[in-house]
Amino acid sequence: MIFLENIGVTYKDRTVALQDVSLQFLSGEFTVLLGSSGAGKSTLLRCLNFLTIPTKGQVRVEGLGTLNDPKILRRHRQKTGMIFQQHQLIPRQTALKNVLIGRLAYHSTLRSFLPLPKKDQIIALEALDRVGLLNKALTPVKQLSGGQQQRVGIARALAQQPRFLLADEPVASLDPGSSHKILANLKKICQEDGLGAVVSLHQVDLALDYGDRIIGLANGSILFDSHPSNLQTEQLERIYQHSPSMKTV
Repeated sequence: MIFLENIGVTYKDRTVALQDVSLQFLSGEFTVLLGSSGAGKSTLLRCLNFLTIPTKGQVRVEGLGTLNDPKILRRHRQKTGMIFQQHQLIPRQTALKNVLIGRLAYHSTLRSFLPLPKKDQIIALEALDRVGLLNKALTPVKQLSGGQQQRVGIARALAQQPRFLLADEPVASLDPGSSHKILANLKKICQEDGLGAVVSLHQVDLALDYGDRIIGLANGSILFDSHPSNLQTEQLERIYQHSPSMKTV
């Protein structure tokens, strides 16, 4: 489990992004963060692996300790896969080489300049297979569609053999059909492996379809935290401060 204890984030321009947030994220639970732009979703997500360092409170990981300790943070990041909206891939490199980046945390900086061991190659190929792209292993990423590139990003995260997956707006740039395929595949993998996942989304319908738990944010505060079946129009209006479309908010 990951525990957020009275987390606050205030940026240098005095913008308050999170206010006294206390939450726990469980292994095997697919959690969706909902909220309008600027609500604090990405900040909350990035606090979970210290890509954004809280200005108040602490993040604690079961079995490791608090992330303020650099050694603990390194071990936590090793087992926490990150999936980005814009994929963050190297376009000229093959899908396989991009996925192998997920194995670098298990090697020294010097070792990473050399070809990785056969074991890592096998793990990367298995990750590509799980997202349905084994046949694209040697294809340069720039030749893949947006949906395929996002699946390479997921495979890279899986190659870390993580305990948790964090996904920041992973389907924001994709069409509805691709969005459903990506999230269905991601949730299936999490269920099979018992992984915890925290995914930020704008689309309410996708949150309702795939979330085991929805956390709604507005102005850096938690306004809703429950099962999707409990999310009603009244709660959505508070989260978005207007009557939202059930397709895209």
